Amino acid sequence: MSKLGKILLARFSALLAAASLAGCVSEGVRMVDGHVGNAASFIAGPRGEPSNVQLFVASTRRSEGASDDGRAHFSLTSVGVPLNHRAGNIERPSFGGADSQRHFTVLGKRNMDEQEFYGAVASHVSGRVGNSRDVLLYVHGFNTGLDDARFRLAQIVADGGFSGVPALFAWNSRGGLFNYESDKEAATVSRDALEKFLLELSRTPGVGRIHVLAHSMGAWLTMETLRGVAQSGHPDLDGRLGEVMLAAPDIDLNVFRQQLVRVDPRRVTIFVANNDRALSLSSRIAGARLRLGAMDPAKPEEKAELDRLGVAVHDISSFSTDFIGHGAFAEAPDVVRQIGARLAAPREGEADKMAIPDFRGDNTETTSGAKTPEPPLVSQKIESQPLAPLAAR
Repeated sequence: MSKLGKILLARFSALLAAASLAGCVSEGVRMVDGHVGNAASFIAGPRGEPSNVQLFVASTRRSEGASDDGRAHFSLTSVGVPLNHRAGNIERPSFGGADSQRHFTVLGKRNMDEQEFYGAVASHVSGRVGNSRDVLLYVHGFNTGLDDARFRLAQIVADGGFSGVPALFAWNSRGGLFNYESDKEAATVSRDALEKFLLELSRTPGVGRIHVLAHSMGAWLTMETLRGVAQSGHPDLDGRLGEVMLAAPDIDLNVFRQQLVRVDPRRVTIFVANNDRALSLSSRIAGARLRLGAMDPAKPEEKAELDRLGVAVHDISSFSTDFIGHGAFAEAPDVVRQIGARLAAPREGEADKMAIPDFRGDNTETTSGAKTPEPPLVSQKIESQPLAPLAAR
């Protein structure tokens, strides 16, 4: 078959898969351009209508049908980003119901069983090229409701210009300031489910790299899970693990050192802020033990500790947008844009690779027409970032 024929076949396959998915969407899911789960995760709405971000969600929350055994339930959720959206904000009503023209809203949701869910992910990436085959997995932190987590990921996708597939792991946070210990237990119970989610995503036909963005207590959950993944014999998700970005990580420094023994530190970026009051409270709860995300690179002894870790470090203290200072990684437009730029950076040998699921095996097909298994991870040198506020691009 000619090169053009192969590309047309791939596009036809993607449209056919999307049409099949649309045919069994429940009434609760809003259709966009006649279908859901198409080749774009961020869809600009018709004139005068909100944009649409489609999220693949694995949840261990009771409100999503899960029980305390930590098993995940799956859904495809459409989140509307309002016309008046300003970068860094999540527009929500001060009182009363949400208006989709002015506020972030859930436009629709479709529950799926596990097999159907990963099949939908494969259909979603089919026909995509290069970094657009990547998954950005967001793991939220302590005191976070489900809508908070969904809207935060949708905002990051919209503001950062992420062109791949957004996924959310929603663990069973109780969403209260005084539920720190119970949240830590809920995060612990969710480790196996997150591990399985990562492994299954990495095995999904057509998927490129899986990048993880984890916030606060979610960073602890992520590092514990990656440690378990490594111990099970898949330290880099068999070549598909991408960037691991830890925003305001609520992790004890000594615990983090142990976690890094199993995780390649060159993949890891941490965002720290010495004025993060939420982490100051966490430190007091933990018996005045310093939290990784609150370390101050301006202090020589703490800078030396960070240097020894071998991870990339961004000091975003000056980007804090409120008194608490715990969400600057997503609320500061410059930071979100640079996260998006980092994920969009081209990778050697993958810029023109197209995702073409082969239902006889987990293969892809390049634009040159040669059918080959996904190659192992291309060795990349990840330069340590300067310990200073990020500069605007």
